[in-house]
Amino acid sequence: MSAMLPWIINLICGAVGGNVIGSIFKKISLGGLGNSIAGAAGGGIGGGLLSMLGMGGAAAAGASTGLDVGSLLGSVATGGVGGGVVMAVIGAIRSMMGR
Repeated sequence: MSAMLPWIINLICGAVGGNVIGSIFKKISLGGLGNSIAGAAGGGIGGGLLSMLGMGGAAAAGASTGLDVGSLLGSVATGGVGGGVVMAVIGAIRSMMGR
């Protein structure tokens, strides 16, 4: 169960990151639900990529016997940034297409 916690944190922080970017950049916002979904996807993707590279919070937490503060903070950062980036990219593409 502890191996799932970093993934859950990535998804939640990704949704938060997507909503933060959506509230800052109103032109590319996808709405609350859209920002959350795109952000959660970005958080999961970011966590997965860093995990495959052996650098993410999910990889570090899965390799250790317990969850430490560093791996949890890594998951928060990875999820938030990944969520914000994916939401911004999707929002920009949608904005360029003319909604």
